[in-house]
Amino acid sequence: MQVNIGSFDKTVRIVAGLVLLSLVFLLEGKARWFGLIGVVPLMTAFTGFCPLYTVLGVSTCPKR
Repeated sequence: MQVNIGSFDKTVRIVAGLVLLSLVFLLEGKARWFGLIGVVPLMTAFTGFCPLYTVLGVSTCPKR
């Protein structure tokens, strides 16, 4: 797996993931579990790899 996520993209993914995870505590009933979707952007941010970017041929990581 090659890193394909830049620093700005990581920051956006971390914020989005935390906002989505907060839905687990803010919503009631079965709708609250949609907040677990926030795990996906957090994992891609921490690993630095997005499988969808690979399929689309996109990379926000600066060239080395």
